[in-house]
Formats: sequence, structure tokens, C-alpha cells
Amino acid sequence: MPRESSSQKHPVTAAVIGDTTLPNGLRILTDYVPWVQSVTLGIHVNAGSRDDPKKQSGLAHFIEHAVFKGTKTRNYLDIAGSIEKNGGYLDAYTTKEQTCIYLRCLNRFVEPSLDLLADLVCNPIFPAEEIEKEKEVVLEEISSINDTPEELVFEEFDQLLFNKHPLGRPILGTNKSVSSLSEHDLEEFMLQHYCPENMILTATGNVDHEELVVLAERFFTPLNARNTRKSTRKLFQTERYQPFSLTMKKKIFQAQIIVGTLLPRKDPLFYPLMVLNTLLGGGMSSLLNLELREKSGIAYSSYSSVSFFDDITVLNIYTGADSNKVKRALEIITRILESPQLHSPAEEDLLAAKSRLLGSFIMGTEKMTRRMSHVATDITYFGRYVPLEEKIASIEAVTAEHINEAAQFMLAEVPISTLVYKPGRQS
Repeated sequence: MPRESSSQKHPVTAAVIGDTTLPNGLRILTDYVPWVQSVTLGIHVNAGSRDDPKKQSGLAHFIEHAVFKGTKTRNYLDIAGSIEKNGGYLDAYTTKEQTCIYLRCLNRFVEPSLDLLADLVCNPIFPAEEIEKEKEVVLEEISSINDTPEELVFEEFDQLLFNKHPLGRPILGTNKSVSSLSEHDLEEFMLQHYCPENMILTATGNVDHEELVVLAERFFTPLNARNTRKSTRKLFQTERYQPFSLTMKKKIFQAQIIVGTLLPRKDPLFYPLMVLNTLLGGGMSSLLNLELREKSGIAYSSYSSVSFFDDITVLNIYTGADSNKVKRALEIITRILESPQLHSPAEEDLLAAKSRLLGSFIMGTEKMTRRMSHVATDITYFGRYVPLEEKIASIEAVTAEHINEAAQFMLAEVPISTLVYKPGRQS
């Protein structure tokens, strides 16, 4: 069965994108960057914490840890040594919707590095003793989140926002769920999700596409034996969202504040929402920073973020403030959300926000790991690779009218929710 290939050159990125689908269904995307001497290789699995079985929260994330513990031909020391002896490094991350196992190496070591990457996802064996030790590592990771109020408040906000939906589950899981995971749980999850049609192999850097395809055909053959099972991903319906305003007492010194909402997916507003988010809380000249820090002096850190999922978009505003200034901070945030500066920004402010966003996109292309992730993210969200030129044009095309539409959509579609942590006896 022939493989499907394509290649397209993009002048701004000075890169050539190669795209091939192997007969077994594994898609390979290469982003050729000639001015570097390294290659970043990543296996992206379309499975994250929202795909964890109900009583196995943290399973997707734990697998990201567990595959490093041993394969049929390597123990954990061999895995670390085989990449580091060639001057590279190995890492992984899990999000609500994706798991990525990746490495970076010098381009002359692509073959042994890809062999290692394939071994991790095709032949893990989950040694019982190592898995039990790794549970302790993940439990420490959970404790670290619990000891960091700024991270914990986001995690708890999501649980309330998504109202018992899988998107609200903590990526790391809980002490109880992680402690109860078994080797069988790991194997079953991988059988369902680590199959060729559900994975993308990306390579960013000084790499030859056709050579990589030949190597991938050799190393990823074991994926043919995977049992592909239908995805059980549960879509989120906005009608199940119940707005809330909640204050909780925590053993902290500084109050933590999150104001946010979720919105139905609306692709025409993708770039306007990103520019709106930059106006609102992206950088020193954002409305949040100017009002909460520079003018009022009540917050050291304040920012906003927008997260795009398969079926939903989430916008969050965060700030930390002294406990007796929480009410004032919330009043300022409310005023900003309703202000003309946000809904109908002056041309100068809009241009500045777009420039900040463009700077982030363009400078991000100079970081190979981020560039690798962007390629895969485009595929999973849009179904195609989106050239940087297209992203630049889409951002530059955003007008004040688009911003007003996005702001109205953000405020009128679904009510805002608030979560506040205040210093005091734990509640």
C-alpha cells in the first residue's frame, strides 16, 4: 500500500513542511529548518486527561512517566544513557487533550534517536518495581501543585467550571487514583489510544523528510499490531455549565483570584479572541497590568489566558492581591471587561496588541521544541498545518469590529464565574 506524501515551502519560516502518511496510518510531519544543527522529534498522541477513565484520573499523564521505566530491550538506565551519550535529551508532557513524548538530538543522531522514541511507545513493559517508585514521584508532583496556590486555584476552577465533566479532572490525577493504577490499566489505555491513526510523528530542525519516513517505516512497524478502538471522548455541552462565585479559605498569605468563562467553539473568532486576550492580559501594556499594577498598585502579577479545546474555549483572568483588596480587584476586573478600551480599542492600542501577539508567534518559531508542538497542534485542532504566513495575515486582519464581536461573544454567550482563595483556616 503506497504512502501519501506532500511537501510545501513557506518563505517566512524559511522551512519546508513534509507530510506523509504511512500505510499503517501514522502521519509524519517534518519542518525543515536549515540553520540549526539539531532535530526535535516528537510523538503526539491524541489522548490526554479528558480521556482518562472515570476512576483512573491521571492515567494519561502517568503513562507519559511510565514509558521511560523500561522497554523490551532497554531498562530505565539504558533509555537515559542512549540519548544523553549522543548529546541529546528526552522529555514529555501531558495536557487535557494531548500527550507528547519528545527528544532533541544533533541531526547526525536522528536514526538512533528515532529508534529510541519508537521503542518507548511500541515496546514499553512497565516493570512493577519501577512503576511503584514512579507512583511516588507523581504523588510528589501532586503535592507540589497543592503547595502552589497559583496553580491549585486554576485546577480547582476547572473542576467547578466543567461541572464533573472529564475536562475538569486534574491532569496529574489524585493521590487515590494514581495509587490505584495497575499495569493492566496502563496497557489497556495504550491499546486504545497509542495506535497509528491516533498519533503524529513530528520532526523539526535540520532533517530530511524522505530519510525520516524510511526510518519511521522501519521503527514504527510494531504499531501495526495495536488494537484500534473507538474513541470515548465525551464532548462538553455548554448547557451543563453552572456559573459560580465562590470564596474559599486556604493556608496562604496572598489572596488568589480567577475570573473566567467558557464559550462554544467558534473558529471565525479564533484570532480575534487571541488578540482580545492580548489586549486584556498579555504583557506590560495590557489593560489588566496597567489597571491592577501600574495605576492601582494592588497586584504584582495579573494576566489572562485563552485555551482552545476540541469543543470549547476557556478564557481566564488571574491576579494575586492582599486579602483586603480582593473586592477592589474584582471591581477593576469587571470594569475592564465592560470598558470601551476592550470592546472598541483605539487603533494604536489594537496595533500594539497585534504586534505583541505577532512577536510571540514569530519568535516562537526560533524555539525548536515549541515549533514542533505548534505543527502537531495545528493538525489536531484545525485538521491541517497552518503556515506562519497565514497566521500572521489572520492576526493582521483583525479589526476593532472583530474585537467587539469577540468581546460581546465572551460576555453575552455564557456568564462569568469567580473563584477566590483567601488567607484563613482551610475550608
